[in-house]
Formats: sequence, C-alpha cells, structure tokens
Amino acid sequence: MERDSWNEPYRFSNDMTCNDILYSRTDRPFGLSWEEWTIRWWKWVLSIPKEKNPGFDSTGERSYFPQQFQDDNVIFLVGTFGGTVERTYTIPKGKPVLLPIINYTFCSKDEASVLTDEDLQIRAQSDINDIVEKQALIDGKSILEIEKYRVKTKAFDIVYPENNVFGLSKGPTRAVSDGYWIFLKPMQVGSHNIYVAGSCSSGKTKLDVTLHLSVS
Repeated sequence: MERDSWNEPYRFSNDMTCNDILYSRTDRPFGLSWEEWTIRWWKWVLSIPKEKNPGFDSTGERSYFPQQFQDDNVIFLVGTFGGTVERTYTIPKGKPVLLPIINYTFCSKDEASVLTDEDLQIRAQSDINDIVEKQALIDGKSILEIEKYRVKTKAFDIVYPENNVFGLSKGPTRAVSDGYWIFLKPMQVGSHNIYVAGSCSSGKTKLDVTLHLSVS
C-alpha cells in the first residue's frame, strides 16, 4: 500500500481493512484533532432547526444544508437521532468524510442539576458506556477495534435555534460529546456504501443507518 501524501485517496485491495482508509486517532487532519473536528460537527448539526436537520432526513437531500460551522475541508454526514434510515449522497472527490457510528451530546439545558463541565462529561460518558452494540462497515468490510475510535470532548459552547432537534429552549448552553466516529480519508471516485448501527442496553437508543455515497 503506497500513497503520495497523507491526503491521497485510497483504493481497497484484498489485503486492506477499513482501518487502512481511516485517519488514525493521532492524526490531525488540516491541523485539528478528532476532538476538535467532532465539536465542529456538533455545532453544525445542532444549529439546524429540526424541520431542516439532516438527522431527520430520509433520503439524503439535506446533506449540504448551508451552515457557518460546516468546514470546506471536510464533509460532515450524519446518522439519525434514532431509528432506521437509508440515504444517498453525492460528494466531491478529494474530501475527507466525518460521521458518527453512535454518539451522544449532553448539555446543561437537558437537566437543571447538571451544571458544571465535569457533570456534563460524567453524564455523556455514562450514556456511551451503556452502548452494547456498535458496528460499522465500509464497502462491506468491518471496521476493526471500534473502541479505538471513541472520542470524548471537553465542554464547548453551542447555541440552540428555535425548534431545535432536542426540543429545548433556544439560546446558548454548554455541552460535551462522547461517542464512536468514522473519519475517512478521501475516497476513490465511484460508489461506496457505509453502514453503521448501535444500541444501548435497554434498546431505547437504537439506530441502523445505510449511506450510499457517489464520489465524483
């Protein structure tokens, strides 16, 4: 396996795994850590009202909803806020892709008793520790050792719009994210399929997502 640069598109060969086309957890694409990129992802997705939010999209038509937090260097894709969905996207070549396998964010608006940054981190960590199923496949190949791709952020500021995805009051708040992520290096031009699934021990949180990507 050879490449001319860290940002060169990869091609699957028989001896490769999905992990070969993911950034490592120590990589800093475009100078930012995975933690910093996932914070940007959350600020983007949570700034979009529910009626336009890509997390409630059944086809893929909302993939490029213009928002100030979406970075030109990286394509942000989403799973769901629960449930099963199958979407189709067309994305430009030469762009990395960031999307969650399963993740949580917990903010100080969720419960009045959760006030400090440490409280937020404990609650988000507890939610992710309760995940009993997590699976991700790229073009039919499984991501190995998914635990390596768990990303815990520090607390960050967000601003909820009217009619936000969680039904909370609009305005600023503090939040923490914890969860499992896919951070793909630029993919070969053509068709690709990504499948992610996850659930908690009670089954209350459960998702099953299939994404069909056309890289052109």
